[in-house]
Formats: sequence, C-alpha cells, structure tokens
Amino acid sequence: MQELYGSHWILAALLVIPLIGALAAFAAGEANAKRVALAVGIIEFVVSVPLFWTFDAAAVCQQSGLVGPGQIGSLPVPFQNCGDVAWMPDWGIHYRVGLDGISLFMVLLTTLLLPLMVLGSWTYIQQRQRLYYSMLLALTTGVVGVFVALDLFLFYVFWEMVLIPMYFLIGIWGGKERIYAAVKFFLYTAFGSLLMLVAILYLFFQVRALVGTPTFSYFDFIRLPLTGTQQGWLFLAFALAFAVKVPMFPFHTWLPAAHVQAPTAGSVVLAGVLLKMGTYGFLRFALPLFPHAATARTTVTIAMVLGLIGIIYAAMVAAVQPNAKRLVAYTSVAHLGFVVLGIFAFNLQGIQGALLVMIGHGLSTPMLFFLLGMLYERRHSYEVGDFGGLAASMPLFATMLVFAAMASIGLPGTSGFVSEFLVLLGTFQSNPFVALIATAGVIFAAYYMLPMVQRTIFNRLDRRENHAIADLNSREMAILVPLVILILWIGVYPRPFLDRMEPAATALVEGLQNTRLAPDPARVANVGVPPMPELP
Repeated sequence: MQELYGSHWILAALLVIPLIGALAAFAAGEANAKRVALAVGIIEFVVSVPLFWTFDAAAVCQQSGLVGPGQIGSLPVPFQNCGDVAWMPDWGIHYRVGLDGISLFMVLLTTLLLPLMVLGSWTYIQQRQRLYYSMLLALTTGVVGVFVALDLFLFYVFWEMVLIPMYFLIGIWGGKERIYAAVKFFLYTAFGSLLMLVAILYLFFQVRALVGTPTFSYFDFIRLPLTGTQQGWLFLAFALAFAVKVPMFPFHTWLPAAHVQAPTAGSVVLAGVLLKMGTYGFLRFALPLFPHAATARTTVTIAMVLGLIGIIYAAMVAAVQPNAKRLVAYTSVAHLGFVVLGIFAFNLQGIQGALLVMIGHGLSTPMLFFLLGMLYERRHSYEVGDFGGLAASMPLFATMLVFAAMASIGLPGTSGFVSEFLVLLGTFQSNPFVALIATAGVIFAAYYMLPMVQRTIFNRLDRRENHAIADLNSREMAILVPLVILILWIGVYPRPFLDRMEPAATALVEGLQNTRLAPDPARVANVGVPPMPELP
C-alpha cells in the first residue's frame, strides 16, 4: 500500500473516479442517479483516506526544473505523489501533480464532503437528478485538481472547471433569485481569474525567453528571478483572483447571495472547499512565486486590515440577519478573515493556524448548512422568526445545532478553538495590535451565533406547525456524526494534523525569508518581454 499511495496514480484515481462517476450517474437515469453518486462518493473517500496514514511529511520528489539562468536539471522538491506526464509538450504543458502538507487536508476534506453532500441531497433534490449529481461529481474533480496541480496551465484549467458546475448548481436548483446569484458568482470569480491568466502567461514567456524551453511548471516559475516591480504587478493579479474566491472584504458581496440561493449541497461545497481555493492559492502560489511583493510592508498592512475588517464587519452584519442561512454565510467571511491574518503573519504558528481554520471551518460551517437544509425540508423556511422551541419537538436537531454553533464560535475542545488560538498566537508575534483587535472577533462570534440558536430552539414553542415537526432520521445523523467526530478530534488532539503540515509550512516560511530579488531591474527588456510599468 505504501508504494501505491506514494505514487501519482492515487492522485490520478482521485481525479478520474468522480469524473467517470459523473458520466455513470447521468447514464443511470433519474431513479438511480443518486445511488450511483453515493457509491462513487464512498469509493472516492475510501480511496483517499489512506493518504492520511501513508503521508510522509519529509518526502521529496525529483522534478526537472530551472536550476539557474539557462539551466534545466533535476531538483528535489518537498512534495510526494509526484507525477509528470507530457500533455502538450510543444507548449510546455504537462500533467504535473503532487501533494504536500498544505494540499493533503484540502483533498481529504473534499473527498469527505462528497458522500455527505449526496446524502444531504437525497430527498431535497427531486428534479433533474441525474444532471444534478453529475454536476456535483464533476465539481469534485475540479476541486481536487486545484489542490494537486503543479503545472500552472493545469491549475488554471481546474480552477475554471469548478465555475461551470457550481454555476449550474446555483442557477438550476437554487432559490427564487438563483439566476442573479449564479451570474454574480460567475462574473466575480471569472474576472479575477482572467487577471491571473494574464500573469501566468507573462511568467510563461519570461521563463521561455530566459531558458529557451517552454514550461508552465510550478517549480520553474518559483525559481524565476523577478524584479520588485514585476513581483508587485504579478502578485496583485494573483492576489485579486484569490481575494475574490476567499472572499476578502470588499469582494465578498457575491457570497451571501450564492449561499442563500444555492441548494444545501451547493452551500456545503461552497463553504467547505471552494472558499479554501482562495486561501490555498495564497499559500501555494501568491506567496512562494512573489515573496518580496507578498512580504512588503504595504502588502502586509493591506492584507491585515482587510482581514480585520472581514472579521469585525461580517460579525456585525451577521448579528442582524433574520435569515439563518445568510447569517451563516457571513460567518464564512469572518472565519476566512482569521485565515488571512494567519497567512500574512509569516510564521509557523500563523500558517499552521490558518490551515487548521481552513479545516475546522470546512467541518463546522457545512454542518450548520446541513442542519439548516434539514430544517428547510420540514418547514420550507430559513427565517429565524419562523421557529422557536424546537428543542422540545426536535431534541436531536437541537443538540447538533448547539454543537455546530459552539464549534463555529471556537469553544475549547473543538477545532475552532485550537485553530483560532494558533492564528492569534502567530499574529501576536508579528503584530500584537492586530491580534488584540482580532480577539474581539471571537467575542463577536458568540454575539451573532448564540442569539440565532436561542431563538430557533430555546424560545417558546408558540407556532402550531413546529409542534409535530419530525426529528432527525438515521440518514441525517449519518451525515452529521462524522463531522462531530472530526471536530472533536482536531479540538482535543490536533497533533497528527500539525505534524503533517509542519514541514510544508516551515519550508514556506523559510522560503519567504531567504529569497532575493533579481539583481538586474532591466533584465526583462534583455529577454524580449516588454517591461512592466513602475508601481505608483
């Protein structure tokens, strides 16, 4: 097993299984599509799970890459499961994949949520089922591809591939304003993606002019010498694409609309993994490719301020939301604000804390959306005012909702506490004042979450339609229990997660500290690529 799970074939399987499953679900017809999708989701998860135990954080792969100006050679890189197969060699485009401690947990989170999303849609989706489950499975291939791609062209293909099924999930099976939400989601993310594409092409022509060999390799791009001005513009292009996807303030306005209109599984995948594509993009690409621009005082200040605004502003807006689903949507902006602070703290505690927040948020927030979806199936409403006293008629539901809310606000013993603690610790080391303000966000989290829980399950049971409402069934408990176990595991014993991500996080921090700018600011003009204008 160790040999199999150390090869690139396991990543290829994780990419191909849901894609084949999408075709199978579509061909199975309306009656059997969800059964096929559930079987494929379980297989995908079972295939991925051994990666956790077989993962060797100290492993390296041998990749051909840019050693120095005009030189290509074999280089050890801190990844495992590496694969490199020529796809369009004349343009330097390869199927190049790999896994490290940063991407490992994002892949596992994606495969975990897939069968849960199918179960969560079991009775919710009644129309166009084969198309729905095909979109859900195809989306999984795109998300996994984003997290394992080490060729910038391949990464961009998967990045854009995610947009299409998500657009249809919202636009076809969403609420009354689904078309507006779907178009807004698509336009926001597509605009940012186009800027990133321009930056990728610029890097491609830079490398080709320098070494005479076309390549989109991540390892070639990361060793390309760039001037400060080049790094500034290129970082800006990548950062905008990732900031929209996170979403960071002020690019967050598409998120509440998308969440409210999306079906339950759409909200789960959006909160669980799609938003993490943005923060993952910062960790994997924006910081390592452009370290001087990323660590510049102006960049760090802007990122920290936007992260703080996201935490405080989202909490205040969430506190006045009458719609429970919109409230939970704004909590994502606040949680991802903590991730931004951890990333731009540029120390081990901050990076590890950011990764743990990404994982913890990917468990607690989907759990909240699952619960709200289960309630919607019974009452066809997300309005907090339509409920009250549900603890009397739905004790299991009330227990699970309280647990998910406590995990979301960071109660000790849950994943939210240890992750936010590490972020605040790392942020305090780099900027104590920012950490002090961010700590207020933890208090605000209780301010917006606890009143919603109280009004939903602990107020008077004064509405007749809430008296005979059915409690959670075995299928719904099967969705929630795995999330509860993982939230408690990370909260009580996070060491297995921290150990696996530590080498990758350490390499990132050390790489940011040890890089140098290209010595010749005029180098661009000498290799036939137009120079960039100076940043103002």
